[in-house]
Amino acid sequence: MTSSKAKTEQVDVRRRKGVLKSFLYNKKTAPYIFILPFIISFLIFFLTPAIQTIHMSFHRVITLADMQFIGFGNYTRLMNPNFFMAIRTSTVYAISVVAILIPFPLLLAVILNSKLIRGRNFFRSTFFLPSLTSVIVAGVSFRLIFGELPDALFNSFLGLFGVEPVRWVMSFWPGMFAMVSLTTWRMTGVYMIYFLAALQTIPEELYESADMDGAGAIKQFYYITLPQMKHMIVYVLTLVIFEGYRMFTESFVFWNEANPGGLGLTITRYIFNEAFQRNDMGLGSAIGITLLGIVLVINLIQLKLFGLFRKEL
Repeated sequence: MTSSKAKTEQVDVRRRKGVLKSFLYNKKTAPYIFILPFIISFLIFFLTPAIQTIHMSFHRVITLADMQFIGFGNYTRLMNPNFFMAIRTSTVYAISVVAILIPFPLLLAVILNSKLIRGRNFFRSTFFLPSLTSVIVAGVSFRLIFGELPDALFNSFLGLFGVEPVRWVMSFWPGMFAMVSLTTWRMTGVYMIYFLAALQTIPEELYESADMDGAGAIKQFYYITLPQMKHMIVYVLTLVIFEGYRMFTESFVFWNEANPGGLGLTITRYIFNEAFQRNDMGLGSAIGITLLGIVLVINLIQLKLFGLFRKEL
């Protein structure tokens, strides 16, 4: 009886192992098992806070356990000069970085992908290194470069051409130029790597055929390179738009606690001011949801313009 019972238990164990093995190695279930950690982390760290933020945006938040429902009261309070100033600053900044961080890294990637360039790997590393620098450290350096004194580096350079010293952090457009310069210096190498990765997937046969047909470098770039890189360009454009609207650190480094005349007041900084400095979590949440809506609409429009919603025949 004992041996029979032991054999039965062994059969049960084998059967359970077989069921578990068939489940883990099943082509239908295995992919979901591999992405399960991501799904769990997404639910805990992203979806749950997002739902909580939407909930708080319709309440006056005293504590997380004590909220008073006020409907669209927080969204109504958004109609104020500070919010419109933040929208303006973030939009101008986003447009500026899009205008620079799409064509410039793309051009660098095309040049450094050429076999005619010696030391390509050295130049790739050189352009990528600034992205490893802390935004705070780089920001302090750029704040010194764009200092107000005549002997500051950039003012000294302008002085060579007879230009008067500029008070960079006391005017909107000079301050915007300083912030965009910092971002361009840091992020050009990152987006260049994205474009390089896409360039290296383009078959060489396409360029060889174009050479045989007498197409020059410009025609090859326009008719081969750009169409083949369309999806990567759209991806980088989406990232740049998102990063442009969520910019905070660059503004905070240049203006710190002081923000004369609302200079450098971006949407994310407005969220920081209202939610954490003034402890108005309801209004801060409403600003965050509005920012999400703005970025979502802009990205949907640009995806539509690139034809990514079109059905392929």
